[in-house]
Amino acid sequence: MSNARKIVVFTGDLSHAVRRGIVNIDQAISDLSWLVVVHAPIKTPKILLRNQWRNLRYHGWRWILYQTLDIVQLLLNRSTSDIAPAAPGYRYTFAALKQRANVQIVTVDDIHADNSLNIVREFSPDLGLSLAAPILKGSLFNIPRLGTLNLHKGKVPDFKGMPPAFWELYHDVPSVGCTVHWVEARLDAGAVVKQVSVPRAPYSTLKGLQLTLDETGIELMKQSVQDVLNGTATSTPQAAGGHTYKKPTLSQVAALKRKLARQQQQTRFSFKLIAFMGYILLNKLFLHRLMAPRITVLLYHRVTDDARDNLSVGIEQFDRHMALIRKYCTILSIEQIAATSTISHSTKPLVCVTFDDGYLDNFANAVPILTKHGIPAAFFVSTGMIDNDGIFPHDIRRGNDKIPVMNWSQLQQMHAEGFAIGSHTVNHIDCAKETAERVCDELRVSKNRLQQQLKLPEVLFAYPYGGRQHMTAERLELVKQAGYNACLSAYGGINVSSMDRFNIMRNGIHYEFSDLALLFKCQGLR
Repeated sequence: MSNARKIVVFTGDLSHAVRRGIVNIDQAISDLSWLVVVHAPIKTPKILLRNQWRNLRYHGWRWILYQTLDIVQLLLNRSTSDIAPAAPGYRYTFAALKQRANVQIVTVDDIHADNSLNIVREFSPDLGLSLAAPILKGSLFNIPRLGTLNLHKGKVPDFKGMPPAFWELYHDVPSVGCTVHWVEARLDAGAVVKQVSVPRAPYSTLKGLQLTLDETGIELMKQSVQDVLNGTATSTPQAAGGHTYKKPTLSQVAALKRKLARQQQQTRFSFKLIAFMGYILLNKLFLHRLMAPRITVLLYHRVTDDARDNLSVGIEQFDRHMALIRKYCTILSIEQIAATSTISHSTKPLVCVTFDDGYLDNFANAVPILTKHGIPAAFFVSTGMIDNDGIFPHDIRRGNDKIPVMNWSQLQQMHAEGFAIGSHTVNHIDCAKETAERVCDELRVSKNRLQQQLKLPEVLFAYPYGGRQHMTAERLELVKQAGYNACLSAYGGINVSSMDRFNIMRNGIHYEFSDLALLFKCQGLR
């Protein structure tokens, strides 16, 4: 490790996105040594009271309601389960990051205090990274030999300051930006190393864009670090002008929510919330022993803000869905379900997540959210569409423009991350309508292609369209003869008491599912 290049990270929030960014850089560049300095100031009662008074003056009466709701959410979310070591995304957890031999994490109550500066100087870093950090002083950001890069999730110079995407949406600009620039004394004013623009989708939400910017920023910073360490980075001074924004008032936040609500499907608070929470409590106490045990398998197709139809959910919506099932459900992998014959009782709903078809937004939008929450999922793809960058028959019938699909490199990354990849035939055929010869050919070619590309020991199958009318007993026998390990439908239904691995029932989820409707579905309720 003596020849390792040294990177120091300055941060005030070692969030999933920050941790994932560190891990991705570490995997992309060999021989790195890391020091992560976390700014965590001690907040005395006097400081807390002073901050509350300042916020009350800044935000007005809305601050009282905001704080009340914030406390309620903290109480409701405090029992969220940890991510298991075998789950996708575990390597991005704090525990896994801390276990890396080349990573040292130091928490300080003042990142600019003499002892903090001495820790950084002793490390003797080559490069500094400012990731969700407080405003840095020159005494700190000038210590690294090459300087310090900042990840700013906004366009410069037009949208300096914070928070990501908010002011772009507030001012109705058609795109948001992401920038990596050198840190200097003026806020977000340093020379630009890399910058990209992210177009707003028709149904973009603030949280959805922020999740997208998280992924964009991770890749942009990785490229920037590679270029800087290789000596190939170029820097462009920022143009004069622009504007530096500060945290919006709650009144401005409410105004943006009203503006976006006109085009968004809204999830309403209803009596179902009280009913569901009561049901969860009763289930833990005794109902789970009275009801027949069951497993709910969820079926998604697209995670996108480009559309709102019966094959899509929004990016922010999917993030909420996965947070909810992580909190309230026991999550099973498709391999666990295929190996299950008798379903056991559980104090939490048993749930599995699956996807069909193979759209590119699965890789771009769904996988980062699944890894964030540590949720295993299965993706059933039509291999001919992957090979030929094709268009699905159902998209042609709907009059859709061509929707991008994943490629083999992306599927290989997903498989390496721990996600299951299965067959959805070659060309997304209706197995019940096609000849036995063609069905046999589609089953064989798709299975062989998946095993060739992904080295799968066994392959699961989900038949296209998924209705009862799209599979017959004769065609199901062909699935078994082709050597598939399981067969999944899509006509709804809950798997109760026992599991037939050649008739695993799934429930389609789309944008009209409120958070509570999803939870009721997970519980096996209608």
